[in-house]
Amino acid sequence: MVLKFFDTAKHALVDFHPLNPPVVTMYNCGPTVYNYIHVGNLRSYVFADILRRTLEWNGYTVKQIVNITDVGHLVDDGDAGEDKMTQALRREGKPLTTDAMREVGEYYTSQFKTDLAALRILPATAYPKASDHIAEDIALVATLGEKGFTYKTSDGIYFDTEKFPRYAEFARLDIKGMQAGVRIDVGEKKHPTDFAIWKFNETLGYDAPFGKGFPGWHIECSAMAMRYLGETIDIHTGGVDHIPVHHTNEIAQSECATGKPYARFWMHNAHILVDGEKMSKSLGNTYRLIDIHERGIPPLAYRYWLLTAHYRTQANFTWEALAGAQSAYNRLTNFVFTLPNTESDAPIESYISEFTEEINDDLNTANAIALVWKLMKDASITDADKYATLMKMDKVLGLGLALIHSHMSEMRDAVPAGVNSLLTLRQAARSEKNFAESDRLRDTIKKLGYDVKDTPDGQMLEKI
Repeated sequence: MVLKFFDTAKHALVDFHPLNPPVVTMYNCGPTVYNYIHVGNLRSYVFADILRRTLEWNGYTVKQIVNITDVGHLVDDGDAGEDKMTQALRREGKPLTTDAMREVGEYYTSQFKTDLAALRILPATAYPKASDHIAEDIALVATLGEKGFTYKTSDGIYFDTEKFPRYAEFARLDIKGMQAGVRIDVGEKKHPTDFAIWKFNETLGYDAPFGKGFPGWHIECSAMAMRYLGETIDIHTGGVDHIPVHHTNEIAQSECATGKPYARFWMHNAHILVDGEKMSKSLGNTYRLIDIHERGIPPLAYRYWLLTAHYRTQANFTWEALAGAQSAYNRLTNFVFTLPNTESDAPIESYISEFTEEINDDLNTANAIALVWKLMKDASITDADKYATLMKMDKVLGLGLALIHSHMSEMRDAVPAGVNSLLTLRQAARSEKNFAESDRLRDTIKKLGYDVKDTPDGQMLEKI
């Protein structure tokens, strides 16, 4: 079946074909590791994971790079303000050194990867750190300078956007109509859209032929993408907020440096709202994955909730909506628990064909989830065939159904029937947010010799 994606650059649904099949090169804009990431940020990585799984479902081998920005990302996209990592050092009372910056970055990187694992996001091929690729940044800045695309000011090296005539095309920018506050013409910039590719800093930075300092956020992504994936990559992803500045600047500097197309397909996910407002650290309305877990909601219920909406559609996060997703996810896992584990039965081809059609249509996970429920209710399908079909679908959905089934089966087979009954009652109590009853049942189970732990995969029993 034809694989179609919505390409931001073309603003249309287009057929996907990689440059060098069966390999697909994919670059996903990673986090700036100056703080914990929130669940809104995590949507980008669940989206990228579904994209990768869909490509693999279609027989491709994916070379996936997720960068780690641990230097050079200024607070303001208009090249103003402090570096976010420096801001983190001040916030945490650490010395203003590159070693301390690295230490902070490594801590928040580990927290980021913990969240990815909890959401069953497949590990990328590599997670390159910006601070490990300063040499590549310097070389790219030098190349742009040699080709006449840059100029020097008192605070850095800037890219001259007027020398790239197609600068406004990708984001459909109305440069002439830009007003103050959108792109601010500050300092010695020649044009409002010009951007820094190197910022001078004599006290905290890296030595370079053009002056000690830091690479710009945009130049780092271009340098790392080309270092690991080549001068032209198949797919570049990120959030929609990256379109007008970050990705526009990546295209300009990369294509001017190489003379080649930078990315063949651009894909962007929409924002997560909180009670109708954008989720943002600056607004103070962010939630972390651990906040969800502490409310007794497994992280995979959040993944399930994300999959019930198309990645290009804004989703409104509320605790009520998440509770509904948890209830549906629990019904799904409880159903899976009842199915026999028989590998001899084959998936139902009509369902697999329809599932492929949905995910190949620009990752339509909402329809794919609806198909899962249709399968569960289909009385004409045996339980063994339902199991085989669900397990195959979950290779794309990534809801961990096989592992959940295995854990539940082990508990069912090894644990006394009375304890299993109490465990089922406790799961129902947690689904209804009756935490007092849940705690009471935990204590009762403990008296019978078993400890209950709540994990991303649901309840787990341990013999005391």
